[in-house]
This record gives sequence, structure tokens and C-alpha cells, in this order.
Amino acid sequence: MERIKRYLPMLVVLLGIISVVLGAVFVGLAFQKEAWMRDTAQLEQVTLGLTDEQIEDGDVVDSGAEMQAAADTIRGHRRNLAPTYNDLLAGGRYDPTNSTHLSYTQAMNMENYLYLGVLGFGVTMLIKGIGAALIVIGIAIIVTALLLMRTAKAPARGQA
Repeated sequence: MERIKRYLPMLVVLLGIISVVLGAVFVGLAFQKEAWMRDTAQLEQVTLGLTDEQIEDGDVVDSGAEMQAAADTIRGHRRNLAPTYNDLLAGGRYDPTNSTHLSYTQAMNMENYLYLGVLGFGVTMLIKGIGAALIVIGIAIIVTALLLMRTAKAPARGQA
């Protein structure tokens, strides 16, 4: 029993350190992936949904919010062609030589690309939050374990 009392606080501190390290890894990977997504989006040079001033400044769609706005705009344009895919086909088959069919599917592709970007930015934000929580929890575990070790070693009042 004495051995457990001796090593348990060290085990708890170790678990706290592991939590802090995992949290830092999560946060680091999320920032890395977010930077990659931003760089990749900038290569596409999409400006839909940006103001004229932003476009003149060389801005492009490269964030989750901008991707959401651009995808919503494309969805509106696509639904002006046909409210649904079934309405587009009107009981027939897809015809890639039909410019309306082709425009509709190209709009769907771009819309989906942008919505996946929105999802990606959302996931990285979530992972950053989880990583930060792991860091805070790990620090709390370490501090608690150290305080418990300190109080366990301190002699009780009235004893010498």
C-alpha cells in the first residue's frame, strides 16, 4: 500500500504531462492543416463573394466564412438554372453537350469544393479547441497531483 501511495502521484503527473503533450500536438496539427487549406485555396484564385475593394487588394477566397459565402452564391446561381437535379433533367438523361446541364454540374462541383473547405476549416477549429482543452486539463491534473503530494508529505498539525 505504501508503494501505491508513493508512485500514484507520479503516475498522475505523468498522465497530466501526456495530456498537455497531446493537446499541443492537436493544436499544432490543426494550425498546420489550416495553413495548408488556406494556401491551397489561394492557388485557386476564387474571388466570388468578395467586394470589389477586396479583389483590387488581391484578396481571394481563403477562409471558411468566405468559402461559405461563395458556395451559397453558387448555390443560388445553380438553383436559378434548375431548382433540383431532377428538374434539370426533366425526366431525361444527363447530356454533357447541353450547356445548361454542364453549367449545373460545374456549379455543383465548385459548390461542393467550397463547402468541403468550410467543413475543413470547421474541423480544424474544433481540433484546436480540443487540443486547448487537453492542455488545460493536463495542467489542472499536474497542479492537483503536485498539491496532493505536497499535502501528503506535510506533517499533520500538532505532530512533530
